[in-house]
Amino acid sequence: MEAQGLTMVGRDGERELLSAFVTADTGRALVLRGEAGVGKSALLDHAASVAASHRYEVIRAAGVEAEAELPFAGLHQLVHPLLTHLPGLDDGYRAVFDVVFGRREGKAPSVMSLGIAVLDLLSVAAARNPPLLLIDDGQWLDAASADVCGFVGRRLAGVPVKMLIAVRADSPSRFDTAALPETAVAALPDEAAGRLLDLRYPDLDAHARRVVLEHAQGNPLALLELPPYLDDERAGYAAGELLDIPLSRRLQHLYGTRIERLDPSERAELLKGALDGVGAGTAANRAHGARYRMRHVDRAAASGLLDVDPAGGAVVFRHPLIRSAVVQSATPGLRRAAHAELAALHRGDVERRAHHLAASAVDPDEETAAALEAAADSATRRGHATAAVTWLTRAAELSEDPAARSRRLGDAAFIAGHSALLDRAQAIVRSVPPPDGSEPPSTAVTAGYVALHEDGDVRSSHHRVAAAIERLEGRDAGESGEALDRLMILLLAIGQYAGDGATWTRTRRLLRSLADRVDPRAAIYHDAWSDVVRHGAGLRERVERAFADPSGLEPWDVSRLAIAASQVDALSRFRPYLRRAADREVKTGAVANGMTVLQLLMLDQMAAGEWDDAERTGRRALELTTSHGYALLAHQSRAHLGLLAAMRGDLDGAREAQAIVDAWARPRGVGFLTQIADAVGTAAALSEGDYEGAYLHAIGITAPGSFEDCAHQASRTLLDLVEAAVQTGRLEQARLHAVAARDARLPDISPRLALVTYGALAMTASGEKEADDMYARAESHPEASGFPFELARVRLARGVRLRHTQGPKAAWPVLTGAAESFERLGASGWAGRARAELRACGAPARASLPSLTALTWQERRIAELAATGLTNKEIGERTHLSPRTVSSHLYRVFPKLGITSRAALRDALARARDT
Repeated sequence: MEAQGLTMVGRDGERELLSAFVTADTGRALVLRGEAGVGKSALLDHAASVAASHRYEVIRAAGVEAEAELPFAGLHQLVHPLLTHLPGLDDGYRAVFDVVFGRREGKAPSVMSLGIAVLDLLSVAAARNPPLLLIDDGQWLDAASADVCGFVGRRLAGVPVKMLIAVRADSPSRFDTAALPETAVAALPDEAAGRLLDLRYPDLDAHARRVVLEHAQGNPLALLELPPYLDDERAGYAAGELLDIPLSRRLQHLYGTRIERLDPSERAELLKGALDGVGAGTAANRAHGARYRMRHVDRAAASGLLDVDPAGGAVVFRHPLIRSAVVQSATPGLRRAAHAELAALHRGDVERRAHHLAASAVDPDEETAAALEAAADSATRRGHATAAVTWLTRAAELSEDPAARSRRLGDAAFIAGHSALLDRAQAIVRSVPPPDGSEPPSTAVTAGYVALHEDGDVRSSHHRVAAAIERLEGRDAGESGEALDRLMILLLAIGQYAGDGATWTRTRRLLRSLADRVDPRAAIYHDAWSDVVRHGAGLRERVERAFADPSGLEPWDVSRLAIAASQVDALSRFRPYLRRAADREVKTGAVANGMTVLQLLMLDQMAAGEWDDAERTGRRALELTTSHGYALLAHQSRAHLGLLAAMRGDLDGAREAQAIVDAWARPRGVGFLTQIADAVGTAAALSEGDYEGAYLHAIGITAPGSFEDCAHQASRTLLDLVEAAVQTGRLEQARLHAVAARDARLPDISPRLALVTYGALAMTASGEKEADDMYARAESHPEASGFPFELARVRLARGVRLRHTQGPKAAWPVLTGAAESFERLGASGWAGRARAELRACGAPARASLPSLTALTWQERRIAELAATGLTNKEIGERTHLSPRTVSSHLYRVFPKLGITSRAALRDALARARDT
């Protein structure tokens, strides 16, 4: 801690570290973590001093507890001094800042797009003077700003910009998981603490000095603040009144004593400043919107409670603890009165006005409740659904009409469920009174949603939700409204996961009877989620029209339409938007919808051949779903990862995932997941050439010649079943299934289904003319290249046929293309089969020598360790990876080096080094 007129004591190491940090050639970020009052702010001042001598532009910001729920309030402090550089940005980046800071209407940008815009702005500013961004009290920075700062901080290597963030060690913050470098700021050692105390209070008597050192525990702020209190209260300090009070509370008590000595008008000014988030320390608050300006506070300043920000001349609190003490020392009535004044001040800011109105109200007030409801809607659309839950709950408390109260509680519970706050959602609906003695619709929605996602309970949740819908059938449309929409769409989702025709029979009857009263998009969800084979005609175009303007959609609408788009292979064109939406929602928004979108992005990456990215996305989805207790989605993520492992040839990983998913889903009747488990088994068996096993798994999904009603994997495993049947001599069943796909007009539903249908017809054709025609139609499809794995399989089958009918010369280029595609994908089993066919055509054991350039740095490192004889576990210990991840890397390495076993690694690496 650096006091007025004093140099820092005991901080030589930290000062050297920060000096090196500031003067480093490359951009970087650093987090200073320590307890309140330990001297983090003084270290920021030191960094600012060093930066000023090296021609940096120092920009300060500070987290404010009162603004922790106001999106982008902290970011505005950082960006505001740089807004003069906006003309140097392109129109798109300028528009991003205009939306975020309220200059124009629009959908809030994602963390990624806003972070990139901030990086570009910093680069433009650095052309004149490199910026040093100093953020104090980062633990109170609003979540959106903290996420953007974390994103920017991880990408400063390419720009001459430094970012230094101070956070409290005992307070959770978004920077805890930001993956930024950190250094701990510890309490001063005894010797340094004594020197600091003696330097500031040389006349302190020995007894007082001992008490201060004992209670300060090396905290610089306490060392500087305790002595005057002890002097003022000399009769009390020896009695040990402070002994059992935590340090932060002790300091707040000390500040409270000074606050109590002020006259009421001055305390009222301080209270309004504290409640409105006026800054603390040397960083004046520059959050968007007006900020209360404290007036006539000279005595508070003289008491050391306030300071003047040298940058803008604004009056600020000298330390955040003072701000907290001001609020804690005020009575509830005084706080409410201050909030009422502040609500009037912020009349033009829907969210901040609602925040203050809610805090000022005691009795039901419909105007305040409506303002909170509007603020909740604004927050939800800006990716801050968790704040919306709080505001809607408060709006319900302030509602004058019982029906409005129930509706707002239902909205709060609905958003809480989608925000991964399942316990809170259940607690909210328990307070909803039944309108006529029966279960309220909001309770049925929440209970069904929780039962489905926490435990995969498709049976009782379907019955409960369907019964709730039937109770609403006879009611007036105006009464049911949004509650009916939520129930019906949840029923459709339950039906999708049940994956059986019986469940869908009741669902379809209800949907038909209420079609004119529910969201028109429910028809899209039904057709996509139930059975695309029977309802997929024209569905792709309907989905794309509904998705034409995603900016007007709620987070749950986005994920629902994304599921529909995935079912007809139309997700790719929306992928950039969905990536931004997922990143935004999993932070502070509709987390469950963000997790769902991540799963869909993984499937789209798998389809596009981006398997490394798909695995990363899938792992992220699995981690999120597991940590939030969404067992259904967690097993779905695990199933997708198992399918990817099977395609790659990681048979152990695939079968482990298959077993886990099947054991959980089958007893519960979650057909959606048992079908994926069967698809994993099919893909794993095909990858290793076990065609009989593949056939048995495939017919567990659907019988040859038919597409099981409501079995979503039936069409997706079309090529698997046909190929397994052909390879096991079941030619009649194979042909029957291919023709059934043609007769069901699968090629009209999606490009991938067109590719595999034509491929299946070609594989089962009895005549060469039909085979050639079908292979040509498959390979020439305008979107075939978007599905490289399926396309390579079709080419492999064509190459095999050509070798038998026209000879090796005709087959060679087709088989070579297939082999190269499998190798690029990392499909080791399939690559080995294609290479075996090439050898049958007369090719050498390897058509081309491997090259180490085909391996990533991580793959090469793992391969070299494995070549020495280390096990996967031993490699994992050296590389800080799990044995399963090591295994996945090796399965990608084998086809790249043209080998199929671990024993061949050493020789393959030696040959590769010689090329």
